[in-house]
Amino acid sequence: MIRIVLAEDQQLLLGALGALLDLEEDMEVVGKANNGEEVLALVKKEMPDICLMDIEMPVMTGLDAAEQMRNHSCKVIILTTFARPGYFERAKNSGVSGYLLKDSPSEDLVHTIRQIMRGKRVYSPELIDLAFSEENPLTNREIEVMKLLAEGRTTKSIAKELFLSNGTVRNYISIILDKLEVDNRIEAIAKINEKGWLK
Repeated sequence: MIRIVLAEDQQLLLGALGALLDLEEDMEVVGKANNGEEVLALVKKEMPDICLMDIEMPVMTGLDAAEQMRNHSCKVIILTTFARPGYFERAKNSGVSGYLLKDSPSEDLVHTIRQIMRGKRVYSPELIDLAFSEENPLTNREIEVMKLLAEGRTTKSIAKELFLSNGTVRNYISIILDKLEVDNRIEAIAKINEKGWLK
């Protein structure tokens, strides 16, 4: 029997998913959670084979929970509405076994769970296309500057850290804004996080 824990903050979907999976002869839903924190406690208590969870949940996101479960024997499947390269990249880096979109047919989900139990990884085809559709336009040096900007560092402190002059850092920032086609640092950070380019 494949023991499953579900994490989803939309009650209707949580109930429907549970009912759907319980119909399968080889599957049993052993727990349901509404956020990432609850699911971590459930996984510890129930020791399930599979944890199926959403990304955007209150208290703790599914991706934060997945990162904390990296070394757990329970296999994580992300089930989300969001086909964002940044989310997908982060999920892959957390070692999740599957990443499916919520508009996938229900038989795909059941089939995916069985495949993952056999040791396979399953990612929604749309995500793989998306991940390769856009190349990161920034150089390694620009990424270094961007990482420090994302940490909230000032131009002066970035210059000191990277052994550059303030003017050179300002030039880098203006080139980054041009390349990303954004107007300011905050938009640049948001865009680069969404695209998953700050690896």
